[in-house]
Amino acid sequence: MDDRERSAELFEEHRPRLRAVAYRMLGSGSEADDAVQEAWLRFVRTDTGDVDNLAGWLTTVVARVCLNLLRSRDRRREEPLDARPADPVADGGAGADPEGETLLADSVGTAMLVVLDMLTPAERIAFVLHDMFAVPFDEIGPMIERSPAAARQLASRARRRVKGVPAVPEPDLRRRRTVVEAFLAASRDGDFHALVALLDPDVVLRADSAAGPTPAPVLLRGAETVAKGARAAALRAAVSTPALVDGTVGLVMAPYGRLALVLAFTVEDGLITGIDVIADRERLDRLEIAVLDA
Repeated sequence: MDDRERSAELFEEHRPRLRAVAYRMLGSGSEADDAVQEAWLRFVRTDTGDVDNLAGWLTTVVARVCLNLLRSRDRRREEPLDARPADPVADGGAGADPEGETLLADSVGTAMLVVLDMLTPAERIAFVLHDMFAVPFDEIGPMIERSPAAARQLASRARRRVKGVPAVPEPDLRRRRTVVEAFLAASRDGDFHALVALLDPDVVLRADSAAGPTPAPVLLRGAETVAKGARAAALRAAVSTPALVDGTVGLVMAPYGRLALVLAFTVEDGLITGIDVIADRERLDRLEIAVLDA
């Protein structure tokens, strides 16, 4: 076995962890693969014979590659190519691959990817490395050109955003979550009767013009009418997940972790009385999204 083969074998031992790190930082499978490939190229060009902790060295390389990609993304305000499904909201999800997206985000959680995408690059690096991979702040600081104390503050700030602050008491939050999760399950199954049972007879659904399927805002009234609409959106439901939306329970649709659509619910006496479907970019950017506790 020559040196290159030995290097390749050694690198392959670390590849799964490196890809996991990169994916959590970038929220994009293709960009994660690119970051790992760049780490491989740097690895084969560098004499690592004196490196005592190769796993740490490779993690540092991947983290710096990811940081550069995140900063570049922020400057250009671009999304990764695989983060843009074909008209995910306009066609009700027909251009998406629900199973593929679910598998890709499964180990992280769609809501988590949405929140991570809202963090600054430095916050995201500090939080992901420390809270998800137990990398010490003494090592994180130099990666993001900050002191260990500053890296700790960045991770703490990110943690607060990830957790969010409920706007309703915990018992009420649990009850609302039960209703919203039941609505999501019935929508995925296309269960018309279960949907009607969850909706107030006078429920109102409002969808902004960006939510489609028409260029004008949509207004639906009545349990049966709204249930029919929810059943027709089963593909959207397949790539949606519960999250904390402005302090209460809602649903987020985020293909590849990039927020595309939100359902905000009004729940009274165990029934859904209102649904606000939000897809307009400016409205989405004003929302506070956080991860619901397991």
